[in-house]
Amino acid sequence: MNDKAAIRILGETRDLLGESPCWDARGGGTLCWIDALAGTLHRLRPDDGAAERHRLPAPVGSIARCESGAVLVALRHGFARYDFETRRLETIASIDTAHPEVRLNDGKCDPWGNFIAGTLHGHRQDGEPVLGALYRLRPGGRVERLADGFALANGPCFSLDGRTLYVADSPLRTIWAYDYDPEGPLANRRVFARTEHFASGPDGATVDAEGFVWSVLPRAAKMARFAPDGSVERSIDLPATYPTSLCFGGPELDRVYLTSISKSTNLTGSAPQDGALFELRGLPAPGLPAHRFAD
Repeated sequence: MNDKAAIRILGETRDLLGESPCWDARGGGTLCWIDALAGTLHRLRPDDGAAERHRLPAPVGSIARCESGAVLVALRHGFARYDFETRRLETIASIDTAHPEVRLNDGKCDPWGNFIAGTLHGHRQDGEPVLGALYRLRPGGRVERLADGFALANGPCFSLDGRTLYVADSPLRTIWAYDYDPEGPLANRRVFARTEHFASGPDGATVDAEGFVWSVLPRAAKMARFAPDGSVERSIDLPATYPTSLCFGGPELDRVYLTSISKSTNLTGSAPQDGALFELRGLPAPGLPAHRFAD
């Protein structure tokens, strides 16, 4: 089902590669997101427009809010903690590769305070092994390698009980599901959904309060809502040429904040609103509070 939502642009930012929006209900409600290529960390209070920009080492893969109020940052080959007040970036841990074309990409926290992030393997040649992987960062700084073989990991998110991990490999146009144990390995990998019929790989994703998975489809300029059985419940046309990621937010968690591309390494938008941050209202269910990194 094609559906519509009320959509507006927030602010005047135009990111090269907007990514990883995350809502923080504390302190009146703020939204953070990144320009992954520029190394910009944005913080915005949508209700009054108060905005900040912070500098991070580019490229940035993703961010998550911490229990302390800081931000966890996935950088090229490791994780760091950024303090808004001191503007200091503190290294936490590194992943087990220094390959120049493999770097951390999208990530999200599980309900137990761990951070799950995957990598992308850029400029891979025909016949070259896929070196990307999926990692778990524990609050004490230990990094675990959970799965191998990801060309471009995107959209990790969790079922309502936290026991199913959804994560996409975008070039395969596939969202996988795994049985998830916060103390153990991943198990029972299976196809949750394929997005070939949208002619787009899946990108950023989140789960709403009814357990449906929302995934952004950049090359289709849509986002789709998948039922727990993987069927498409609805899709929504988006005003950005290449939307990227989303999160629920607002006082009632009934708004979606959406990032987009103006000029990434392989995609260039043609519309004046490309790279903007968007707000959507009128969706069928609210979201859930975002999980935090237990720092």
